[in-house]
Amino acid sequence: MTDHSPALMTDMYEYTMLDAALRDGTADRDCVFEVFTRHLPAGRRYGVVAGTGRILDALKSFRLDDEDLRFLSDRHIVSGETVKWLEDFRFSGSIRGYREGEMFFPDSPILQVEGSFGECTLLETLILSILNYDSAVASAASRMASAAKDRPCMDMGGRRTNEWAAVAAARAAVVGGFQGTANLLAAQLYGLKAIGTAAHCFTLVHDSEEDAFRSQINALGKDTTLLVDTYNIEEAVKTAVKVAGPELGGVRIDSGDLAALAQRVRNQLDALGATSTTITVTNDLDEYALAALQTAPVDSYGVGTQLVTGSGSPTCAMVYKLTERQGATGTMQPVAKKSKDKATVPGRKLAYRSYEYDLADGEHVISGSEERLASFTPQPDWRDLLVTYMDHGVADTRRQGHDAIIEAHNHRAKALAELPITALSLMRGDPAIPTQVEVL
Repeated sequence: MTDHSPALMTDMYEYTMLDAALRDGTADRDCVFEVFTRHLPAGRRYGVVAGTGRILDALKSFRLDDEDLRFLSDRHIVSGETVKWLEDFRFSGSIRGYREGEMFFPDSPILQVEGSFGECTLLETLILSILNYDSAVASAASRMASAAKDRPCMDMGGRRTNEWAAVAAARAAVVGGFQGTANLLAAQLYGLKAIGTAAHCFTLVHDSEEDAFRSQINALGKDTTLLVDTYNIEEAVKTAVKVAGPELGGVRIDSGDLAALAQRVRNQLDALGATSTTITVTNDLDEYALAALQTAPVDSYGVGTQLVTGSGSPTCAMVYKLTERQGATGTMQPVAKKSKDKATVPGRKLAYRSYEYDLADGEHVISGSEERLASFTPQPDWRDLLVTYMDHGVADTRRQGHDAIIEAHNHRAKALAELPITALSLMRGDPAIPTQVEVL
């Protein structure tokens, strides 16, 4: 989304490790890296995977030009030999993982990256920055969409975050259950539904609220949504229906006691004959506010700050760890950290979800060597959770673009419906289903 190379969206130690590994010969060792989280944000019941399509987008241009290489050389970050190695760099490994829109839990192998140590280590920061943020937004969006029941939620958070994060958040929000975005670049890049009409300043710049409403309707038609809380809501609703007639598309309320105001506005609209006019509410909403509005006559919501900040959990605490590598003899060997409170499970992984009475009852992570995993037979009711994103440097383009986002949006709804109903609770609690890890 910028002119800068994703290959520099890294931490410096990724390049210094590459430089040292090229010198000692370990850069060519085949490796498997895994992305997972040790825990969900406090009290959350599940997470939603988002961002894998963006990773494929980034890998398409993950290369360094002459200016980038000069920077690495001039700063003495890497040696001249490493600069030459990087001149024609293209990621040639394989990636598989949970599909976008899938639920994840502690220890879920969300993404597995396989290739040489040299090329895999360069991807760590980029992959984690995308997955951690996008999945945090999608997870928050999913909780909000569930709390809103069948009423659509729209992303209006662009002004509450970094300009590029706003684009990523819009995409992740749709994966998480939202219906559209106010961000035009996100709408353009990903084919998302764009929404928006007017702000309070549009009313204020006119000599009267009626003049503002007439101007907006002349420009956008009677089906537009008029913002009615700049001055007095009751008077604004009267004026809106006077100007547009009962065919007025909608009104938006952006302040005050939203439930009480929506009730009064609904009754007022109906009394004025505008029975089909919809009501949209905004104003720093989160999943708890949306749940509190379930009985109010609200038709749609615009959500900003709490969406783009993950509703208090702006990261999923995902990590990128080496779990298998080629040894000096050429054979693949499982490896693991034993650090206190940071131990990892060795080996590449399979992942399944089991069901009883059409409800998920467990996540099953199977770890072991490639040979042992190849001979593993899952139970008949287990669903395989892993898909292939990239095979030896060739991306599965079906996982990118607009159609992939809509597929992820639909899959989230299906996967969430398969979880126990406790997954929908906004109260703090344990993950909706337990994760069992088995090492073969």
